Amino acid sequence: MESFALSSLSTSFSLPTRSSLIHHRFHHHHPISKSSPSIPTLRFSSSSSFLFSPIKPTPNSSLFKPRFLPPIHSSSSSNSPNHPPPSPQITQPAKPIPLILSISIGLIVRFLIPKPPEVTPQAWQLLSIFVSTIAGLVLSPLPVGAWAFLGLTVTVLTKTLSFATAFSAFTNEVIWLIVISFFFARGFVKTGLGDRIATYFVKWMGRSTLGLSYGLTISEALIAPAMPSTTARAGGVFLPIIQSLSLSAGSKPGHPSAKKLGSYLVQSQFQSAGNSSALFLTAAAQNLLCLKLAEELGVIVSSPWVTWFKAASLPAIACLLATPLVLYKLYPPETKDTPDAPAMAAKKLEHMGPVTRYEWVMVGTMLLAVSLWVFGDALGIASVVTAMTGLSILLLLGVLDWDDCLSEKSAWDTLAWFAVLVGMAGQLTNLGIVTWMSDCVAKSLQSFSLSWPAAFGVLQASYFLIHYLFASQTGHVGALYSAFLAMQLAAGVPGVLAALALAYNTNLFGALTHYSSGQAAVYFGAGYVDLPDVFKVGFIMAVINTIIWGVVGAFWWKFLGLY
Repeated sequence: MESFALSSLSTSFSLPTRSSLIHHRFHHHHPISKSSPSIPTLRFSSSSSFLFSPIKPTPNSSLFKPRFLPPIHSSSSSNSPNHPPPSPQITQPAKPIPLILSISIGLIVRFLIPKPPEVTPQAWQLLSIFVSTIAGLVLSPLPVGAWAFLGLTVTVLTKTLSFATAFSAFTNEVIWLIVISFFFARGFVKTGLGDRIATYFVKWMGRSTLGLSYGLTISEALIAPAMPSTTARAGGVFLPIIQSLSLSAGSKPGHPSAKKLGSYLVQSQFQSAGNSSALFLTAAAQNLLCLKLAEELGVIVSSPWVTWFKAASLPAIACLLATPLVLYKLYPPETKDTPDAPAMAAKKLEHMGPVTRYEWVMVGTMLLAVSLWVFGDALGIASVVTAMTGLSILLLLGVLDWDDCLSEKSAWDTLAWFAVLVGMAGQLTNLGIVTWMSDCVAKSLQSFSLSWPAAFGVLQASYFLIHYLFASQTGHVGALYSAFLAMQLAAGVPGVLAALALAYNTNLFGALTHYSSGQAAVYFGAGYVDLPDVFKVGFIMAVINTIIWGVVGAFWWKFLGLY
């Protein structure tokens, strides 16, 4: 799940000014008085200018709520019969039908399907638990982390795996690198650095709608390697900018005027995001997981950051350049020119003020991290050590505090269920299940007399289209990446080519539907795009991306010697 905790991000059009946010977030030595002074706030109107209006902080405002103090209730009000104590929040139990189906699938594999003679009872039992876990990820009887924990518990309870083996993946370096990447993304949002960079591109390129789209697309591609969450980039940086620009042009969500500007900008940014994530290894959490799973199957990518970027660069950049133009013709905005956008951006930058110390710290830390990710192999510095160093700098210099890390629920949830899936997948490989499956597929492909390029195309297309059944990119990776890579290896596809192509596909199918990724939910939730348009444009752009990656990639990867 390429996800990010967005509960702290406002999707309204009333945003506290830069100075008040930075002051509150980094300097807590000016308490709010009882009279709570008004805070100047930027509002975007249907005109091209900013409106300033005071907003009184409310007692429930998260901006001014003390972090550790419980709410204070007077004794009179709490004992009054007119104010009964609030009833405890009841958590919903597991959804019965998805629960029954998920468990039944595992039981069918375990007891009704005959065990192949070359597979051990332990391996077959683990496979049944793994299949049941994957079914639960698709059917969602419980949240992902909770369901994965149940699967982990069953492996230990049935003595399929020992406790130490079941939890061994929780020390996996790649998983911790993914977790820390969520904290980096939070730093970009908290300091406002990502917002500032994107606003500069609006100022430089925003005189026309097409130029505006290219400015946003290029800025995301530049931010992506140091902000490893597509969902965070969508919800924390680009959607607020698109919303304010659209409203200033009179383009309102859920209204016929959405077609004036907002619909096109949302679709363009949404469809471009997958290529930005595919361009850099550190641009999305699932990229790191793909290479870890490939390594467990014996496919080692040397100098991973550089190799990934070199192989992705030409097809990804071609798609990034093509996407805004293709959508401009396919899904045209009614407003072709946006002459006021640069002025709006300039005014916003003026009210942001100069770059803060915390933004400079964020810039320096990310430059250090990206440099070490690129040259780390030569220096003997592991990627996760680089990430740990970067996070330590952000904590030491006050850009982030430990509360920020603790409140990043998506990071800890990812740690839990990623580790479970990676651990199970690794043990399936160790127990011979993956080898058995790949041998079966290889025999089937041989019966069709498919060459490895044909098998490569069929399996890559199948992996891509199956994502219509998934609501998570990382869930898809955990469930199917190892199996599809093993099939391609058995068919004779070069290992690094197969591993990278599957990983690139993992980013590209994030724009298929309104549920296919975290950023999909963010952009669709803005209300500018109708559901039929999401599916139609998603499919058409998937075909176009496939053609560009297939044609450009084939020549480029041949030149690089990947096959």
